[in-house]
Amino acid sequence: MELVFLTLLVLLMVGALGSGFPVAFALPGSAILTIGLAAGCGYLFAGDASAYFAQGGPIQWLSAGVTNFRGVYWEVERDTLIAIPLFVFMGIMLQRSKIAEDLLVTMAQLFGPVPGGLGISVVFVGALLAATTGIVGATVVAMGLISLPAMLRNNYSKALATGTIAASGTLGQIIPPSIVLIILADQLTSAVDQAGTARKALYKASTGEFSMPSEFAVVSTSAGDMFLGAFIPGILLVLLYMAFIQIVALLRPKLAPAVPFAGKLDKRFLGRVLLVLVPPLALIFIVLGSIIMGVATVNQAGAIGAVGAMMMAGYRLREGHKRQYIPAIMAIVSMVAIIVITSNFETNIKNIKTSEDVLGVTLAIIFVSILIAAIAWSGWRTYKIEDTLRGVMVETAKTTSLVFIILLGAAMLTSAFRGFGGEELVREFLTGLPGGFWVQFVIVMAVIFVLGFFLDFIEIAVVVVPIVAPILLMDPSANVTAVWLGVMIGLNIQTSFLTPPFGFALFYLRGVAPVIVKTVEMYKGVVAFIGLQLIALTIVALFPPLVNYLPNRVSLTADTAPPPINPRLQYCIEQLTFEDLASNKNELMAAISQVSKLDYSYLPNKLKKSTTGSFKSTSSVYGKRDAVLATQVHLDAASPAYRPLHREVRALEKKIRKIKAELKQLATDISRLDAGDETTKRLMSAKRDGLQAEMDQLVTTFPGNWEAENASFVKLQKANDKARASYRKAMDEGYLPVIELLRIVEGTTALGSLRAGIADLDFVIFNLPPEEAADKISIISKQAGTVEGTSAIKSGLTKVRRAIKSKTPDPEKAKQELTKTLRAFDKEMAWRTRAVKDLLPDLTLYEATIRNTIGLRQLPKLPQEQALKVASCNASHRDISLSF
Repeated sequence: MELVFLTLLVLLMVGALGSGFPVAFALPGSAILTIGLAAGCGYLFAGDASAYFAQGGPIQWLSAGVTNFRGVYWEVERDTLIAIPLFVFMGIMLQRSKIAEDLLVTMAQLFGPVPGGLGISVVFVGALLAATTGIVGATVVAMGLISLPAMLRNNYSKALATGTIAASGTLGQIIPPSIVLIILADQLTSAVDQAGTARKALYKASTGEFSMPSEFAVVSTSAGDMFLGAFIPGILLVLLYMAFIQIVALLRPKLAPAVPFAGKLDKRFLGRVLLVLVPPLALIFIVLGSIIMGVATVNQAGAIGAVGAMMMAGYRLREGHKRQYIPAIMAIVSMVAIIVITSNFETNIKNIKTSEDVLGVTLAIIFVSILIAAIAWSGWRTYKIEDTLRGVMVETAKTTSLVFIILLGAAMLTSAFRGFGGEELVREFLTGLPGGFWVQFVIVMAVIFVLGFFLDFIEIAVVVVPIVAPILLMDPSANVTAVWLGVMIGLNIQTSFLTPPFGFALFYLRGVAPVIVKTVEMYKGVVAFIGLQLIALTIVALFPPLVNYLPNRVSLTADTAPPPINPRLQYCIEQLTFEDLASNKNELMAAISQVSKLDYSYLPNKLKKSTTGSFKSTSSVYGKRDAVLATQVHLDAASPAYRPLHREVRALEKKIRKIKAELKQLATDISRLDAGDETTKRLMSAKRDGLQAEMDQLVTTFPGNWEAENASFVKLQKANDKARASYRKAMDEGYLPVIELLRIVEGTTALGSLRAGIADLDFVIFNLPPEEAADKISIISKQAGTVEGTSAIKSGLTKVRRAIKSKTPDPEKAKQELTKTLRAFDKEMAWRTRAVKDLLPDLTLYEATIRNTIGLRQLPKLPQEQALKVASCNASHRDISLSF
């Protein structure tokens, strides 16, 4: 019966959407009606309202949708959706201020003389508007009103002209900042959690290990990562559009002729171009640049964009007036001043110490006040002129409310879908397909593409993604990142604006296109651009680094970058160090030989042993690297033959696990039956016996060579893991003692400055009250603690303090302990002073030589060059299925 109600749920949703019923009510309405019917039928015919649910009951699934949606607000980490109203405000403000019109007219004049220039200018402006507004309807309407008449007037093909405008208007869905990407990031956050849990369960079931290595975890995403990941694919799509128009113009000039510019290409024209082009480009740079450089989060960047759009609207709406640009100039000057002030002064009020700090804070307050005044002035202009601000706020509220209520409805629909076992059916269907991940992925992409003919992008993102994303992300054979999957889905969803019969970009364009343009011509025009979108989708699928590289690069080069010892980075760091060790072998071996010959005999025993041992560890790194490479060669050679066998057995084990779960549930259901219900018990027992027989049959189909082949392959894996662990240990043991010794020796001067203070404690012990004396000793002890390698001295000072602070203070005992401490101090200073002269120069040079190879894992952050190489390596997906 669960299937009956699942089918009813889908039919109700399709019927409601197809009849034109509002999406915001069609989704939750379908869920509520179906859950209500299932509960009523269960209560009437089975005596239990939960009888026709795959799991749980009606109350659970009705409340689950609201609970899931509330989680967006109540979970501190999930603040992704806050960016939506900010970017919507930015887009609508720029559209209402007629900046789009200025761009279209000016770029058409600039590119017009080139064959296909008008079409290229439309794509260029579409990309700019995508990066500033992201509002498809507004962009298509603006270009349809301004560019389409000009293109038709200059004998452009109607199909090419309308296709170019419609396709360019949809760029806002993939070029950041994009509402689609924000919604996808939010949906993928929970999908990653589900996929991670499923992958851990798979690892435990396959290997018997309770803890899965963190390097095998599903890689999560965020709105910022999605923006970065979509940036290059978005540019790729723009280039494909431009290249297509240029090729058509060259091969068939009549379809896209050049349009000579009637005016003069003089300085005045150049000034107009710059005035129109620079502000949007600056806004794009500030918004996206702040995210890429890690200066601002997505939400903060959205706020910056909203304020920037209002500033631009402030001067555009006052066009022709003398003081048109004064607020913008005030804002620019104040921001430059603030940057200079914060770079040269301490502006934290709590840290004010000098008159210079007071000056810095004062100047900062002055220029921040000027900036606030400029923003308020621009806001007042948008409020008073044509009631622009009110209109933008109303439209922003409408759009944001629409998105959020659809999210609420989708959460309820998804919960109902799961309640009737739909998610499990989809999982079984996809994972049961031959061909593994890529067959599943292609089918999912095909389904999303087909759904794009009938559904809006939000409906697809919030209904389909939560169901299929966990399944695709969990698969260890492809081991794809969430950001790559999100961008792929985003590229695919973008086609929904162009695919008839419900392509919204076509509707927008049809509403403003002249009657001479037939709807059929518009449909013909978008076919080529849909093909280009599918080509871009294929390119990104085949080359994942196009998506993954930028997020990895920003993450690894940021101030908050993970340390190189992070487990997820180890594979790529090892590949990098293998290459660097091979290319720098002579230099490294010469450095090891040189420092090994130095005299370490006067060092403390523990320090001497660890330092001389580090040189042996460093010398052994090459042998251990060769061991890793040798075991990897054996593992790679065995993998092709073992993989099909592994896949076959894991599929059988999965079926057996499913049957075991069903048997367990049956046993529970049988135990709960009434004693007199023999008929039901007999039927359920027969079903249990059938499942047991099926499981026994599956066990007999296991390949006879599985245990031997699996044991052999696991042995190779363990040998490789052991070799890698030994290699990492040798690198760490070769670097850490050297760093420890360097820090100790470099602290010699700081330690020497404490000698007088420690000696003065003799006076303190005998002449000050015990409490005061103990405080003085504590101060000296803390100062000693700031110097590396002073544990013996600190221990001695602690004994001095205890002797003077005991219930019966003993100054004589304290003096004895102080004498011992001074003796230890002088001994420490003696060898340190010698080491400064004899060891420090050579060890400093040696450490610099091995830092980016032997010592790379122990650095607090990857150096720039190594970070870029690791980012490139991690950008590719790596098959880890044989570890499961």
